[in-house]
Amino acid sequence: MSIASGETMAAHLERAAALRATIKRLYIYVVLLLIVLLFSVARLGEVEPFGPGHFLSPDSVVNMLRIAAPILTLSGAFTLLMISGYIDLSVGSAMSFSAVVFALMIRGGVPFALAFPLTAAMGCALGAANGLLVMRLRITPVIATLVTLNVFKGSALLIVPSGLSAIKSIPGRAMPAWINDYARAEVLFGLPWAFYVAVGVILALVVVQRRTLVGKYAAAIGGNRTAAELSGIGAVRWVWGLYVLVGLCAALAGTARASYMSIGDPLSGDGMELDCIIAVLLGGTAFSGGEGSVAKTVVGALIIVCVTTGLMTVIPAFWQTFAKGAVLIGAVALNYLLVREPARC
Repeated sequence: MSIASGETMAAHLERAAALRATIKRLYIYVVLLLIVLLFSVARLGEVEPFGPGHFLSPDSVVNMLRIAAPILTLSGAFTLLMISGYIDLSVGSAMSFSAVVFALMIRGGVPFALAFPLTAAMGCALGAANGLLVMRLRITPVIATLVTLNVFKGSALLIVPSGLSAIKSIPGRAMPAWINDYARAEVLFGLPWAFYVAVGVILALVVVQRRTLVGKYAAAIGGNRTAAELSGIGAVRWVWGLYVLVGLCAALAGTARASYMSIGDPLSGDGMELDCIIAVLLGGTAFSGGEGSVAKTVVGALIIVCVTTGLMTVIPAFWQTFAKGAVLIGAVALNYLLVREPARC
């Protein structure tokens, strides 16, 4: 092969690499834009653009952001855990258990200022239990968190008094009307405290990932745990801490869901683990760990919210789970194509 042809091939590979990097950086925003456009034109023959019932009406946008508070709160911590090469399938059940405990305390007369931190502390304990199983007892993360998924869900169901399906108002023990203020009452731009707490968690985790040792060590452990430990990084301690962080965020998400629904539903977190996985994969986090972005996961979470909300106005409810599964397949395929390294000759 001549020198000229070699230089041409090198230039071609360099351009291809640059194009792939650009697509990898921007595709998530393009996907969000296309989904918004799709649902925006889906019912133009039935409703006025930006009017009542339109996908992008002010009321619809505010409601979507209210609904998004739990997954936004949870997905950032979930991303850091997956970057480290680990996973937690119990987040939905931990969220449900937290919602039930929070609602039970509120109905029992515990003030919000006390019930909120107690629920958060309990979430940390749930995450610590997962960390114990995975990092100390060395049980495979999928198996360990599948076990705790059932334990947390069973505990939530046991807490609910016999004859009730959820923690809600009963004669003599009414749920206070202000319980939904946290997730529904307008604070700024029509959005509640729960949304701004979620934004605060996201911003904090973006800084944690980009500017602190937590983000650097999570990527190092996910990329090559053995090499990370040989470099002096205590993988057990750091990953255990990430499990605690996920548990904390699951509890915060549970309080937001309980406040939004005004009840403590032991099934309110069902499917949240699937939503988090889709959001993380859409955001470009490698399923095997070592690479990812909290900021892009947030965009992935917004895609999930848009798809879930938009489908409610387009297709029957029983098709929505199917559609969400199709999105997961697409996310996995897209993640594989963009995250994996191209084959070298």
